[in-house]
Amino acid sequence: MTNEKKTLSNKYKIILAIAAILIIAAAVIGLQFYNTYFAPNVTDSQKFLFVRTGSSMESLLEEVKEQKILNDVAAFQKAALKMELYTNLKPGKYTLKKGMNNRSLINLIKAGNQDPVKLKFQGLRKKENFAGYLSRQLEPDSTAFMNYLDSTSVIEKYGFNKENFYTMFIPNTYEMYWNTPASDFIERMHKEYTKFWNQERKDKAAALDLTPIEVSILASIVDGEALYDKEMPTIAGLYLNRLEKGIRLQADPTVIYANGDFTVNRVTGPLLRKESPYNTYRVAGLPPGPIMMPSIAAIDAVLNKEDHEYIYMCAKEDFSGYHRFAETRAQHEINANKYRAALDARKIFR
Repeated sequence: MTNEKKTLSNKYKIILAIAAILIIAAAVIGLQFYNTYFAPNVTDSQKFLFVRTGSSMESLLEEVKEQKILNDVAAFQKAALKMELYTNLKPGKYTLKKGMNNRSLINLIKAGNQDPVKLKFQGLRKKENFAGYLSRQLEPDSTAFMNYLDSTSVIEKYGFNKENFYTMFIPNTYEMYWNTPASDFIERMHKEYTKFWNQERKDKAAALDLTPIEVSILASIVDGEALYDKEMPTIAGLYLNRLEKGIRLQADPTVIYANGDFTVNRVTGPLLRKESPYNTYRVAGLPPGPIMMPSIAAIDAVLNKEDHEYIYMCAKEDFSGYHRFAETRAQHEINANKYRAALDARKIFR
């Protein structure tokens, strides 16, 4: 082989070597790029990623480590830096899908593209129960919610007092974002309350000579008595008959609430003697506030109460959850004796 051919051959070898190096380098860079942005990285260990208000990127990285949300935290950190997540970290509850890549997850957080939380509440007895429920569904803790539920300035702003403020919260299913502040939640509930109490419902309340707040207070008692919605209008009519005649409501659920013991199955003498504005055996008229969060069914049952002459009611002795109703004391005693005998037979004395 001539020197000229040897020189040409060596040049080809060098070119091929350089090309090979470039190809390998491109492959390495491409693989790194893929692993950083497009490789599946989200595990199935958690359904959601929670980014708290005021969180730093460091705390987010610590969170995904502890929760084992990512297979490769370092790759996510690198992508987050390049995609400027550090300066665009938006709080929220983000739905995770197994195999999601870093690019998709980062874009989700940067856009604040979270799924709304569905709040569904009903039948909660006290504000503390309500605050606890909300803190399990939304970002603010129970203390934050209680600060608003007990705030005189907030309560008066919406036209309520501490005893009846609970009537502003209409049980239903609501959608809102996880990081909704407590103040925004309260404002949203007031809007829902205003929407609920439309002119038709206000007119029905006025026809009963009751305010919307009083309707809700009575509805809470109806809710406490009725196991079945279809009995609510009958029970509501009975209590309205008592109010009209100036007879004390004598509702067992108010006695239970006044005593603060919700394990009671039989309301007896010591419980009935409890001094409390909520004990309707001792105090005439409606209590100062609801004994539980009244359902929409109970509120509408009061507004559309059944017309009858019943004054008395007693649970059926078959423990079906239904009631026997009576117009006279004599008939009521017959019904009550049947129920007392059934309680005695089952050794239920409290």
